[in-house]
Amino acid sequence: MSVLLIFENKNPIPWKEALEKKLPNTSIEIFPDVQDKNKVDFIICWKPQKEIFKQFPNIKVIQSVGASIDHITNTQTLHKQYIISRIVDNKLSNDMWEFLLTIVLNQLKNSTIYNLQQLTKSWEQHNYKSIANTTITILGLGKIGSHVAKKFALLGFTVKGWSASKKNIENVVSFTGNENLTTAIQDSDFLINLLPLTKETSGILNKQTLGTLTSSPFLINVGRGEHLVEDDLIELLNSSILSGALLDVFVKEPLPKEHPFWIHPKIQITPHIASLTNIDSAIHQITKNYTLFTQNKELLHTVSLTKGY
Repeated sequence: MSVLLIFENKNPIPWKEALEKKLPNTSIEIFPDVQDKNKVDFIICWKPQKEIFKQFPNIKVIQSVGASIDHITNTQTLHKQYIISRIVDNKLSNDMWEFLLTIVLNQLKNSTIYNLQQLTKSWEQHNYKSIANTTITILGLGKIGSHVAKKFALLGFTVKGWSASKKNIENVVSFTGNENLTTAIQDSDFLINLLPLTKETSGILNKQTLGTLTSSPFLINVGRGEHLVEDDLIELLNSSILSGALLDVFVKEPLPKEHPFWIHPKIQITPHIASLTNIDSAIHQITKNYTLFTQNKELLHTVSLTKGY
């Protein structure tokens, strides 16, 4: 038995060191330094290279170090016998909520505009909106999305949500089904994407879906870069169907320096930092799962390959 770390765009060394303290008698390696590929049965990963798992014929568990698994399902051929697990952490949900609240309030009170005006020494006042007359629609009401929706509603925002299944969240109007997506997003001031990335949701943020909007909402994408059709976003912004966009996730990360998003006046960019995995919390869950695996018991936070989340 052997544990293997396969990380892209994330330093695996702190994770290996933390795992060795918790599992001192376990072989823990970092790809590509693997002594025996046949012994690897428990993989811990983040954004693995395409079809890299084919090198390891005896995989039994694939553990994501994040809340999502799309970086696994979209890059690997997965067998039914694989057990796939993810990290579920209340801190991740609350960090996401605090990030989104910051962006929403900055937009409501024109902080971004005033920061730009300071550079040109421009003294110009702008009208602002209040929480009580602001509507937020959240696409995706999973664990994090439901938490965010509930928090916004508690503050007094009008909150709507759209998801694959009906949700019952106090003071949140829930929509489900493709036929109700257009209805859900109408009359919104903010659209926040927190959907899982699946075949059904890939490219969902496009001009066909968003082109009928009349309220000119501000788009916040903290789901996945693949949810967004990039050329469509620029068209939607240039035609003022969307008033602006904050993007924290991208198809290619880091975002290439020549990408047009960097210089578009209506686009704000953050480097995938809306909600960062806490190593201590994640290691606790991972080591617990490894122990359960060695005992032939059911693992924590397993996911459905059929649903993709």
